[in-house]
Order: sequence, then C-alpha cells, then structure tokens
Amino acid sequence: MASPPVDQSGWRADFPILQRKIHDMPLIYLDSAASTQKPQRVLDAMTSFYAQHNSNVHRGIHTLSEEATTAYEAARDKVTSFINASSRQEVVFTRNTTESINLLAQSWARANLRGGDVVLLSEMEHHANLVPWQLLRQQIGIELRFIPVTDEGRLELEALDALLDERVKLLSVAHVSNVLGTINPVELLIARAHGVGARVHLDAAQSVPHMPVDVQALNVDFLSFSGHKMCGPTGIGIFWGRKALLNAMPPFLGGGDMISVVTLDEVTWADLPHKFEAGTPSIAEAIGLGAAIDYLSEIGMATIHGHEQALTAYALEACAQIDGLQLLGPSSANERAGLLTFTLDGVHPHDIAATLDERAIAIRAGHHCAQPLHARFGIPASARASFYLYNEAWEIDALVEGLEEAQRLYAF
Repeated sequence: MASPPVDQSGWRADFPILQRKIHDMPLIYLDSAASTQKPQRVLDAMTSFYAQHNSNVHRGIHTLSEEATTAYEAARDKVTSFINASSRQEVVFTRNTTESINLLAQSWARANLRGGDVVLLSEMEHHANLVPWQLLRQQIGIELRFIPVTDEGRLELEALDALLDERVKLLSVAHVSNVLGTINPVELLIARAHGVGARVHLDAAQSVPHMPVDVQALNVDFLSFSGHKMCGPTGIGIFWGRKALLNAMPPFLGGGDMISVVTLDEVTWADLPHKFEAGTPSIAEAIGLGAAIDYLSEIGMATIHGHEQALTAYALEACAQIDGLQLLGPSSANERAGLLTFTLDGVHPHDIAATLDERAIAIRAGHHCAQPLHARFGIPASARASFYLYNEAWEIDALVEGLEEAQRLYAF
C-alpha cells in the first residue's frame, strides 16, 4: 500500500465549512473538481470589501470608489504574477472559464476564421470547450476536428500527423481532463500546433488551481480558468491572451467601462484589458480571488501539487482493492491530477453518490459536462472523487468503506 500523504490538517482548519457535520458526521468534501471550498481569509476579504469599501470601480472620484478600484486592480496584478503573464493588460476578468472560451470564440475566432478553417479539439473536452465551437461552426462554417482518446485515457498523439495541417487555425485543448484526470503533454501540443501556424488555447480550469502554470514558459497564446476552482468565489474567471492578439481582437460585449469615447455615431474602445470588461464587474469576487491567490501562493503550488499526487497514489492503490471498480484514465498518479473517475459494477453512479452522502462524503455523479467522452467509453455516467489541498488520507479510507457499502446495498 502507498504511504499516506503527510498530514496537512492545518490547511483543512483554514476552511470553515469543513468544520460542519452532515448526518452527525464530519464533512468529507471530495468534489473540488466541481468547486473548491473557501478559506477564511477569502471570506474575510469579501466581507471587508462590502462592509468597508463597497463602491463601483473606475471613474469615481470619491474615497470609496478609489479604494474599491485599488483593491480590484490589485487582484489583477496578483493574477498576472500567479500565471507569470508579461503584462497586467493581458489579464481579463470574466465570470468563469466558460465565458472566457466564448470570448475567444466570438471575438478572436470570429474575426480571424473563415468557412473551412479548422479548430482542433480533443475527445476529452468539457462542454465549455466544445459547445462554443459548435456554435461558431453553425455561424461561420468552420470545421471541427478531434484528437482521439486512447483506452487508457491519454491523447492519441500519433493522430496529430493527420489532424494538424495548414487549415488548422486554432488548437483548443484541456490542460487537465476534468473526467480522466489526465495531465496532457501541452508543451508538445503547443509546439506542434505552432509548427503549422495555429494559435493555441488551453482550458486550464483543472490545472491552474492545482499546479504551477507559467504562460510564458508554456509559450501558449490564450488560457482560461475559474476562481471558484482555486479557493476563490464563484462569478469570477480569467481570460489571458498575448497582448498583441488581444489588441487586435474586437470587443466581446458592449456597454459601459469598455469604451474610451462614445458619440451617437461612433465609439472608440478602452485600452486593454478594459476593452473586454463591459459593465459593472464582479468586484468583490475579484478581490476574493486575489485573497485566494495570496493563500495558495503562501503554501506554494508545487507543494499543493505534490500533496495531491500523494493523495492520488494512495487512492489509486486503495481503490484497486475494490472488486468491480473500473477506473477511467491513466493508472499512474504521475500522469494525472487529483481526481478519480470510475464506475462500480452493478451500482449506478447516482446510487454511489447517495450512499456516500449518507456518510457525509460529497462526490460528483453524472457525465461531468463531458457527454462525448463518456460515449467514447460506452457509459452514460460515472462517479468522480476529486481532491484538493485540504483533503487527507483518512478521507480516502472513508471513501473506500463507502464504496464497499454501496456494493453491498446495490450490486447483485
């Protein structure tokens, strides 16, 4: 059996919700791939904003507006440093990863692609990195191609020779699969796509919260992620792009704050990044994200990634002892992020989740916004347990006991 990861219960104590009980038992939260819990300092930062500094940002002359603007823009600086962007002007606040990808599709792609141009995706994409491109295909007639997924849950890289040609204008791919847990070889993919003149976008919703991500070192063109998956609040996301590309892109939404001058006949756009941030932004949410970044940075993303890999190795060995459990994705902890997606012979994923909930264990059941990937594996749904910095080995032990109980109750 793999050695249990080093106890990090001090991290767990930072999250108030993990102190509550469900059905008179301690909450075991194994659903962080959907949304993470929030440390006290994030809650405090947002409460402090509303209690002491609440005002709209930009253009206001009064003290509260200036304080709100300073805190809001300080959060942008924190994001810039966190992903090593070359300029704060490259960091655009959105609502979430989904909105970021729609921005890319309806701004950059719609302005630069023509009928017959190709966007290359993979079979493991979240619906957020599939549906926007299907919409664009309906609108302007682009072609979609897909990198196949192997039975082991890896991208079939040999297929790139046939898929990547001069008609491919964009590769948009998950850095980490939210179902398979696979950490994709994005450095190789980026180099191959650039080799045919294509731009590259990474859906980093499952990577930025869990491991060091450096956009300059990756040499990627666009990247998207969400605050709520990295100890921050809901309603705040990030779209990052190279400054030259963003400057050449038309706005995604029109309204206040994204303009420089407006007359009844014409408009000139605001400078980056505000050109893409129409209307009143998610101010408290951005400040909360900034506090989350402070928290994660103090721990260290490499430390968090190491903790999750140790948890995953422990969970892989523990779950391998359960007869009838079929794991989706690579079997090595070194190739995957901190999540396990699986089926259990004779037990529907919803019954698994319900049984575990009776034990105060929260997991996810369904298709995880990846129906085509489930179809690829011939299953309608699966169960997913996902880990974060606040999880411990004892929670994996409780998960295994709960899965064994689900078998006793439902399998026949």
